[in-house]
Amino acid sequence: MVNEKIGFSLWLDFIERDYLQKEFKRLIDEKIINGATSNPAIFASSIETSGAYTAQLDALQNHSAKAKYEALAKTDITMAAKALKPLYDAGKDGYVSIEVDPFLSDDTEGTIEEGRRLYREMGMENVMIKIPATRAGFKAMTRLMSEGIPVNATLIFSPMQALMALDAMEEGLKVWNASGDGRNVEGVLSVFVSRFDRMLDKKLERNGLAPGRVGIMNAAKIYNLVESRRNGALRTLFASTGVKGDAYEADYYIKELMAPHSVNTAPLATIEAFLENPSHDPKLPIKDDTIEEFFEHIENAGIDMNEVYETLLHDGLAAFKDAFAKLLAHLE
Repeated sequence: MVNEKIGFSLWLDFIERDYLQKEFKRLIDEKIINGATSNPAIFASSIETSGAYTAQLDALQNHSAKAKYEALAKTDITMAAKALKPLYDAGKDGYVSIEVDPFLSDDTEGTIEEGRRLYREMGMENVMIKIPATRAGFKAMTRLMSEGIPVNATLIFSPMQALMALDAMEEGLKVWNASGDGRNVEGVLSVFVSRFDRMLDKKLERNGLAPGRVGIMNAAKIYNLVESRRNGALRTLFASTGVKGDAYEADYYIKELMAPHSVNTAPLATIEAFLENPSHDPKLPIKDDTIEEFFEHIENAGIDMNEVYETLLHDGLAAFKDAFAKLLAHLE
């Protein structure tokens, strides 16, 4: 549930047309969510399994697979943006994110062109363009934000990625704010969480260390970095917060990352679990000294966090590319 008192926002990490037309507005009206996110894997699952897209696909038979995907995605994202627009107008988030083609993750100009085009074609101020936090992506973030386009910097695993995204986004905001347009432009830094624990928990247990904490402590470290900038237009967004299996409570990564001036985007089942027994007791910030001591123990256990960061980014990009490629093949 949204908690305006501490500045905590809960966004839905799910887009599917039937749901948008039926239940989505209820979540907004009941102040359960105030934003939404999507990614290539989410769209692939929705389009491949839902019959809600059949009629539009029939009308797109003579289009390329990429054109079909964009038409479907833009329809859904625009629908979500319209439902969220009253919140945006009231300064209470109201954003929905759409990711650029993951195969553009190393193509700055291609990312800029596609992000700019998608944003303009939908014509909704509360659409955020989601850009992977790669070297090419950082430059694209600066350009889009300098043009007044909200950005979601995604697939952030390391503090270094977060710092580079912060620098890029702040540079873009500086240009935009100097333009005199006056429209408030915001951005979020999507820090992935649960993938750390799925990768490292067994090794931690073998070394006598508690599982389920690396993702949280890493996210806490990045949260502190973002908050140290004191830039109200940029916030940490905790992503990859669904629990796989029954290792932890379903809403574990919402409650453990409850923090002022932050966003948590979660799958529908995770949000439903949180609503059964909600808690808004802030768990962050955690002191920097505590975080550093934690990662000293991790290093002593033989875990090289730089290698972990590189692996998770590589695997994250590969997973989105794979999902997108399979979706395009399905749409051929």
